[in-house]
Amino acid sequence: MIQVIKSGQSAQAKATNQAQVRATVEGILADIEARGDTAVREYSEKFDKWAPATFRLTPAQIDQCIASLPQRTIADIKFAQAQIRRFAEIQKASMHDVEVETLPGVVLGHRNIPVNSVGCYIPGGKYPLIASAHMSVLTAKVAGVKRVIAAAPPFEGKPCPEIVAAMHFAGADEIYCLGGVQAVAAMAIGTQSIPGVDMIVGPGNAYVAEAKRQLFGRVGIDLFAGPTETLVICDDTVDAELVAVDLLGQAEHGPTSPAYCVTTSRKIAEALPAAIDKVLSRLDTAPVASVSWRDFGEIHLCETDEEALQVAERLCSEHVQVMTKDPDWYLQRMTCYGALFLGHRTNVSYGDKVIGTNHTLPTMGAGRYTGGLWVGKFIKTHTYQRVLTDQASVMVGEYCSRLCGYEHMSGHKEQADIRVRRLKAAA
Repeated sequence: MIQVIKSGQSAQAKATNQAQVRATVEGILADIEARGDTAVREYSEKFDKWAPATFRLTPAQIDQCIASLPQRTIADIKFAQAQIRRFAEIQKASMHDVEVETLPGVVLGHRNIPVNSVGCYIPGGKYPLIASAHMSVLTAKVAGVKRVIAAAPPFEGKPCPEIVAAMHFAGADEIYCLGGVQAVAAMAIGTQSIPGVDMIVGPGNAYVAEAKRQLFGRVGIDLFAGPTETLVICDDTVDAELVAVDLLGQAEHGPTSPAYCVTTSRKIAEALPAAIDKVLSRLDTAPVASVSWRDFGEIHLCETDEEALQVAERLCSEHVQVMTKDPDWYLQRMTCYGALFLGHRTNVSYGDKVIGTNHTLPTMGAGRYTGGLWVGKFIKTHTYQRVLTDQASVMVGEYCSRLCGYEHMSGHKEQADIRVRRLKAAA
């Protein structure tokens, strides 16, 4: 039997003032489309107190940012990017163009073609999320995207050197110090100084997420993103303090980030609240993480792994950390999640920052139908067909003609019939 030891807010209570967010974003997007750079500058000044002569950083400004960093920081960024590049290249190598003769004289195929231009948004207002530059810019370049531009807001009143360095080392073709909805809108819609792109990727706050939602269709996007989610599945092979650390490590993202513990250990379920308090006492981000745990933290006590799996599949969390005697049992059975972190030696932070997998992942149950960002998100698979012989065209055409007739689509039918008539006459 599944026992809920601690529950989060109801679905109704979880709902934010989405109507207000939607209306605000609609207004900003419309204004930027109408007034371009002028509107972008006004919103940047309003929200970020930032209005330089140009938002695009010059090579000299980029070099200055990099030169301000300790060599250890540069080495750490390059190490992380090497891991992410290596795995992305392996993923790309798994994708192949195909061509096959499916019937005598009928050739079908597909080509994998990178998107031509991508805009990468890197959050940097509350936390300078250096890793988001690796995950988006670098992955897009590995995929073969010709033009990759990157934007991040100012941090403490200036471009964040670490983010700028990460963008540059990842291969960004253009770097902008510009944040929020105005950055996403400028990249997607295009302005006098920022040519628009074909696709927007990257995480952000509720306003950035709403901007991507409203722009979807006009440009491609990676995912509809909600607050970060984490789920720890555990048993008596670990202790409550480790579980608490791993839950709060993601709860610090924001005060609405769900953190779930699903356990078969009554000992952990009962000890976890005190362990949470103990860990919070040593975190600088406790003011945020404590609110997230208070309002959106949950503890589910299950009797069996099968029950734990049932709860985990229903929650469909963005991050799922499995610390049990046999983590592979869950690997073989789980179908609804963003990414799995198997065993006590790894954790979500490794995946977020350095280990090589991508940290842009589905939230709000989207793991039921999509995975996270990877090179394949930047690559379009386009099909083609070729008919090599008159006989093949006549054979396919006769089938096609009858099928179009069943659907009462005379124009489609005539496309087949004219070829059948002409090719038979020429035979």
